Amino acid sequence: MQSNVEAFIDYLQLQKNYSLHTVKAYLADVHEFELFTKEHFDQEVIDSVVYAQIRSWIVSLVDAGLSSSSVNRKISSLKSYFKFLLRIKQIEKSPLLKHKALKSPKKIQIPFSEREIDLVLNQISYPEGFEGIRDKLIIDLFYTTGIRKAELISLKLSSIDYGSTTLKVVGKRNKDRIVPLLPIVLEQFNRYFSERNLLPQIKDSNYLFLTKKGVKLNDTFVYRLINLYFSAISEKVKKSPHILRHTFATHMLNNGADLNSVKELLGHSSLASTQVYTHSSLSELKKVYQDAHPRNN
Repeated sequence: MQSNVEAFIDYLQLQKNYSLHTVKAYLADVHEFELFTKEHFDQEVIDSVVYAQIRSWIVSLVDAGLSSSSVNRKISSLKSYFKFLLRIKQIEKSPLLKHKALKSPKKIQIPFSEREIDLVLNQISYPEGFEGIRDKLIIDLFYTTGIRKAELISLKLSSIDYGSTTLKVVGKRNKDRIVPLLPIVLEQFNRYFSERNLLPQIKDSNYLFLTKKGVKLNDTFVYRLINLYFSAISEKVKKSPHILRHTFATHMLNNGADLNSVKELLGHSSLASTQVYTHSSLSELKKVYQDAHPRNN
């Protein structure tokens, strides 16, 4: 007979369409709590736990040095599990019903400046051949489309539509969206394909971006690629694909794009998600305000 945890995994994969990475994270958090209750309360099954036991786990996580955001993520996984148990009528009330998330200090995501983007795309040297062309294209694609790291890795050859100059992106929960491609990026794709076709072997032939060994990219590879090139031109602490996504949104807003358009391009389900980028545009907004308002003489 299938356990509730196994049924929960199926629910996340088949009904919620969560990625394998997300499902693994949820499962790891639930298993971690299971081990805690077994060790501290001699309780094998977590379906009947009370909030005091969860609170005890939270205290142990904080004492172990976990950040508030990490603890909140683990509790979010548990909350989803108990919501699932409610859904299948295994429990009548979630023990996390009145739980309040730990307060986390807001992390300010500092985007790259337009000058830094210009430096990394037009001033620094890239390796000759396939790898250099691929690396520059990846950076430019992140900056000109705002796609996520996982979305870039999962791109297929069929994702590009040269006729409409667009890219089909598979976002969170397998939700598709179409993003436009700039002519300068399409030109880089042409050069990339010329070099890609010369690779001695290609294993993952359906995937758009490959290593020189012909296999699809992974998370660590892409993160290190971005970090490597931006470390040459920027002293910012955070240099990651997500900061490039943040930079895309910020520069779009700074240059007159409306919030709804940026929301659609980013693949956000609500404006609330997109509004986190507006604070970066505040300095630009202040400048426009001060230049335009008649009272500011």
